[in-house]
Amino acid sequence: MNESSTRKGPQALDFKSATLYTVRLVLHSNDTAELLAALTQRMKDAGSFFENEAVVIDASLISAPVDWVALLSALNTHKLNAVGVVAEGELLQSALSSGLAEVDISNAPARPASPSVSEADVPTLASPAEVKAPDSELPSPEVVTKVAPAAMVVNRQLRSGQRIYARDTDLVIIGVVGQGAEVIADGNIHVYGPLRGKAMAGARGDTTARIFTTELDPELIAIAGVYRVIEETLDTDLHKKATVIQLEDDNLSIRPLS
Repeated sequence: MNESSTRKGPQALDFKSATLYTVRLVLHSNDTAELLAALTQRMKDAGSFFENEAVVIDASLISAPVDWVALLSALNTHKLNAVGVVAEGELLQSALSSGLAEVDISNAPARPASPSVSEADVPTLASPAEVKAPDSELPSPEVVTKVAPAAMVVNRQLRSGQRIYARDTDLVIIGVVGQGAEVIADGNIHVYGPLRGKAMAGARGDTTARIFTTELDPELIAIAGVYRVIEETLDTDLHKKATVIQLEDDNLSIRPLS
């Protein structure tokens, strides 16, 4: 046997780590008609915002049987790709029998919330006249070793059909977010220019995330899954004005940025 015959051939496949962005579809009912009607309405409201997304069906809040075949067919009709399910007991077994895979999202890494800092905690620099001690006697500055993820900065216009996702960090857009464009971030979203498309901050559940823009005129805004479709012109004090959007008691609050 020669040496070449003992060598392994080229690998036809390999395993590599990957992290996927998925939408969590939380079921609050097992009634098929109610679920399909709600799904149709939600997708109508959101337009193409969730189209072609991977979806994890979260059935942890219910225990009654679900018509998985009908639900999966409806998701497919709306261009949503179900990749797994969160459920327990017999409900989980029926989901597995329908071709879904069990998914554990309890340990999904969450983006650390940014703590608020009071004015009293913000250090100020002393003027030269206030510094009496020589340099050798001045206390050494505190060294901060933990480095936060840098924000994703996009310095260009986003046109219809374009999507930007900033994972684990903030997203800064310097330019126009046009109609039909989508900007998504696990943290905050800053748009220095007109926001005319769709914006979703706190994509992985950060309820403290915010959306800032210098000119608000969006199709859809969302924070941590709570969204609002803008079908009519906003009030004059908000429309095309600098604004901040945040969650207050699980509702979207839009306020002038002053």
